[in-house]
Amino acid sequence: MKPAPFKYFRPRTRDEALSLLAEHGTDAKPLAGGQSLIPAMNFRLAMPAVLVDLNAISDMAFITAAKGGLRIGAMTRHAAVERSDAVRRSAPLLHEAMPFVAHAAIRTRGTLGGSLAHADPAAELPAVMLALNATIGVESPSGAREIPASDFFLGLFSTALQPGELVNEISIPAPAGDGLRWGCSFQEFSRRHGDFGLAGVAVSIALDARGQCASVRIALIGVADRPMLAAAASQSLVGTAPAPDTIRAAAELAATTEIDPSSDIHASSDYRRHLARVLTRRALDRAFERAKP
Repeated sequence: MKPAPFKYFRPRTRDEALSLLAEHGTDAKPLAGGQSLIPAMNFRLAMPAVLVDLNAISDMAFITAAKGGLRIGAMTRHAAVERSDAVRRSAPLLHEAMPFVAHAAIRTRGTLGGSLAHADPAAELPAVMLALNATIGVESPSGAREIPASDFFLGLFSTALQPGELVNEISIPAPAGDGLRWGCSFQEFSRRHGDFGLAGVAVSIALDARGQCASVRIALIGVADRPMLAAAASQSLVGTAPAPDTIRAAAELAATTEIDPSSDIHASSDYRRHLARVLTRRALDRAFERAKP
């Protein structure tokens, strides 16, 4: 199939793009990498009357490291994030997750902001942003605002973006706290590498000088209509020294009380719970091992 007829605009500035989106309202759709939108248009699952192509706006693609953390422009390609030394140093969890995002050809076109705005519950990057406590910067002609990742993903392909708003950048805070040792891990299970995961988990942890957990964030993918923070499982580890029993108990808590995965043609609910349990335990084991001196 081919897409339904649409008008096409290619603005060269953010102001021009925002003006076009405001002018055309809900009839308009921004085009970032297009790796999800264009196939949906070809199948006529999406039929925007107006397409606003963001690819000529050069100041929306950047990676900047500072004392306050990492700033990444919404139009930064997955491949650029994957190869960035700044990302590897400042956000190793994001660096580790990037090779799991689709395939190399798709990562050359897909964008960080586009992936987050698409909000596929089986996608890797939304969960990574939850685990990193990232902030999503958005703007419209009326102004800019910052949305914590925990408030950004509302449901199946649904976000806190309002009509006419664009994601402009993502901010990842630097690890806070003197004397803390940080560790992270990304784990995913899929039928083939590069496919959407049947389940996955992103973990970020910090150990204090006594070797006890000062901070834990566990984010799960593929087990709900959005990426999920396993808050109770994370909290159960705070103040404890990592040990096999406590890690197993946290993984069990995440899999049994914090998620209610659905069954589909790819996996049953019980199987997704099993994957969540196993992957959470593996991710915690790896993250704690990396945090050790």
